[in-house]
Amino acid sequence: MSFDRHLAEIAREYPHWTIWRSDAGRWWATRHHPLSAEQRDAGCAMTIDADDPEGLREQLRDQERRVGHAAPDHLHEEPRDEERRPGPAP
Repeated sequence: MSFDRHLAEIAREYPHWTIWRSDAGRWWATRHHPLSAEQRDAGCAMTIDADDPEGLREQLRDQERRVGHAAPDHLHEEPRDEERRPGPAP
């Protein structure tokens, strides 16, 4: 499989990351959004790299697990009515 195809597949699997292959042949991924202090403390990284596509997928899976462990329970809850921001007028 061509590296373009691997890039496209990994990008679909991990839409919150930018995926690329360097001129030196390393595979890289960078998050689209900054990390919280909790995520950094859990070992999350803004950018990761690997020798090949499967190695990058392994790194990405590890990062996803770390994000899950770093997120406090309240971050998964819906905001209360008083915390909701008003949306645009209908």
